[in-house]
Amino acid sequence: MAKTKEATKNIAGPKTGSPKSSNEEIKPIKYEDKSEGQPELVAIFKELRTILLQQVQGNLTVQGDSGGQVHLYSIKPVEIMGKKRGGVYFASLLVQKGYVGFYLMPVYVDSFLKQSIEPELLKLLKGKSCFHIKKLDDILKSQVQKALQEGYDCYAKKGWV
Repeated sequence: MAKTKEATKNIAGPKTGSPKSSNEEIKPIKYEDKSEGQPELVAIFKELRTILLQQVQGNLTVQGDSGGQVHLYSIKPVEIMGKKRGGVYFASLLVQKGYVGFYLMPVYVDSFLKQSIEPELLKLLKGKSCFHIKKLDDILKSQVQKALQEGYDCYAKKGWV
């Protein structure tokens, strides 16, 4: 239970909504801890990581890229619902016990974005913004790429990146 709580805490970032500072360490997640008996998860993570890192542009920066996890934050100061924030969370990948978690916050922020996600990817959505990816093919890869781009466009329209 403590590992799950810690992973959730790391994904959410600090309560201020700003990215983790360089002196805040992200607890490493070891592949062997999460994907024992499922080595295909490491390959899925690596392919999705390549796609995710293609989104690094403008104010989107990589935070915590090690040990089976990678996080993207916008470091642009923004005001959301009257509160000033040092930046906003954008997306993450995390090797979990039986899947690779693809967390896409724009889906949570803008319900219209969820409607534009292709059915193959949408059926992997568990909760509000987490996709559980257990198998990866070219169709799903292109859908992840499209969802990331649409998420970036959503944040750009809001002035968050």
